[in-house]
Amino acid sequence: MLSPDPHDQQAHADLRAWQQRMQQKPTLLNRFTRQLQARLNALLPEKLHRALTATIQKMVEGVLFGSQHTTRQPVQDGTLAEREARVRARIRNYRNAAAVEGGATGAAGFLLGLADFPLLLGIKLKLLFDIAALYGHDVRQLSERLYLLHIFQLAFSSQHTRRETYRQLADWPSTGATATAETFDWRQFQQEYRDYIDLAKMAQLLPVVGAAVGAVANYRLLAQLGETAIMAYRLRWFAEAPESHPTAPPAALSE
Repeated sequence: MLSPDPHDQQAHADLRAWQQRMQQKPTLLNRFTRQLQARLNALLPEKLHRALTATIQKMVEGVLFGSQHTTRQPVQDGTLAEREARVRARIRNYRNAAAVEGGATGAAGFLLGLADFPLLLGIKLKLLFDIAALYGHDVRQLSERLYLLHIFQLAFSSQHTRRETYRQLADWPSTGATATAETFDWRQFQQEYRDYIDLAKMAQLLPVVGAAVGAVANYRLLAQLGETAIMAYRLRWFAEAPESHPTAPPAALSE
């Protein structure tokens, strides 16, 4: 019998620790922040909420479901270690590109600072396409694109929403069988995303400091998305092919 691969063992241990973090109950600060954000959102007119939801939905759907040039062929061969070496290299490339884009739009002032939002959103989604293919998943399939959407939401949500999204990913064979773009909660998606990045990105619109803030914020947001994607695909890697791994696949943790 082959000895356990050190990378697989460490990846498995890191995945278990990540699973625990994803399922932690919201802290008192988490609950306070969520209540505050809910009150602030309640102050916005309903028409604005609908407009924001429709805008972000169209932007995301345009990349996820309508742009064929983002579709990559899945990588068929390779160990987990080999795949993740390529994944981390790709994350570095996108992370650096996002930092440059954030710095440029931040330095250009308020109007171009606003343009950073759709540009960064596109960079994030394209990174997820690349990561999925490197783990061997065919992103031409609708279910795989919906999986990317859930990864995105997992990365940029409050702890309350993160716990529910994690459960959906952990039970993807069941979730993916019924998930559609039409039944996805786009309003929750846009509110959680805006609430998550508001503080990180608002200072980007300020003169002088906007360039530095934009570069750092984009760098960190891409790094966080990349790490979340790695863990989400490790979850499937160990669950879908346990016979090729010496360690048992980690199950979804209970309450």
